Amino acid sequence: MADMDNKDQAELDPADLEDVEDVEEEETGEDVNSKARQLTVQMMQNPQILAALQERLDGLVGSPSGYMESLPKVVKRRVNALKNLQVKCAHIEAKFYEEVHELERKYAALYQPLFDKRSDIVKAAYEPTEEECEWKADEEEELTEEMKEKAKVEEEKKDEEKEDPKGIPEFWLTVFKNVDLLSDMLQEHDEPILKHLQDIKVKFSDPGQPMSFSLEFYFEPNEFFTNTLLTKTYKMRSEPDENDPFSFDGPEIMGCTGCTIDWTKGKNITLKTIKKKQKHKGRGTVRTVTKTVPNDSFFNFFTPPDVPESGDLDEDSEAVLAADFEIGHFIRERIVPRAVLYFTGEAIEDDDDDYDEEGEEADDEEGEEEGEEENDPDYDPKDANPPAECKQQ
Repeated sequence: MADMDNKDQAELDPADLEDVEDVEEEETGEDVNSKARQLTVQMMQNPQILAALQERLDGLVGSPSGYMESLPKVVKRRVNALKNLQVKCAHIEAKFYEEVHELERKYAALYQPLFDKRSDIVKAAYEPTEEECEWKADEEEELTEEMKEKAKVEEEKKDEEKEDPKGIPEFWLTVFKNVDLLSDMLQEHDEPILKHLQDIKVKFSDPGQPMSFSLEFYFEPNEFFTNTLLTKTYKMRSEPDENDPFSFDGPEIMGCTGCTIDWTKGKNITLKTIKKKQKHKGRGTVRTVTKTVPNDSFFNFFTPPDVPESGDLDEDSEAVLAADFEIGHFIRERIVPRAVLYFTGEAIEDDDDDYDEEGEEADDEEGEEEGEEENDPDYDPKDANPPAECKQQ
């Protein structure tokens, strides 16, 4: 048998041997590709590698591709002319945003009487009329008159059992707690103070003044500080940078200033006292030292880091300011204009719906595919189960 096997191998056509070698090479290539894919997946799951990759990609943004260098000189001149036109476009865009700011100031004056009335209702300075309180919710549309009357009686009973609350208690605190961006700033010791917050207003800079806006937080008298008004002002710029005009993308916040909070003695929650034991190197005696250090609090919002004239900041200050600008902009654009919807949670549901719809669409597509497979006469449920090696770990 061994002789016959040797004979068969000897009689194999050289072309057949080439085919065998090719197959072996292809199989080896598949193994290599599989390992490469596994390695790629592992790398993409490593946050440090992802951060390094993102940093590398950021460094490539705006870098020359080499194509411009290959162009004839006369074409480069024309491209420069286009870039000069683009700079002029940026300056026109800056003027556009300045006029938008003027429009915001104009309409802020129209909104303010409505916001003032909202504030009066919240702090119990004004009791809305029956007509003003009527609101037809979606779920009430299909209720019969009898059911409505029954629900009204039950609500009246509940109101009789409870103490008569004034205005809308904890209105702004509830708004803050309902919004992730703001609730992340809140500490447990902030909540008793924010129960005294009665209103937040946005004030725009006067005509002819540098572009800016202020957030004004109005408090009722309380035991924590003597201020009735805390302010935060954001300075903005709406003009292209001379050194980098193409980076202009609308007004940018250049800096912000807070205010001094006049804390009642022993009530400053932005500071905390810690005790440390220190041992004398020579004598070996131990003493206790008391130190005052910063404490996490929402009210640190009113003492942002100072921005030096050079604009150079350390990483921590830069991160704090970036978060601060985002919060200030969000309060101005979303919270103040739509406060009642964040109080009820409806504005949050609207934000979530954008993501839910995408998920529902994906689910529907999967459902359609499954339905098509089941309707296929050749469909075998066993085939739907992937091999063990294909399943996710």
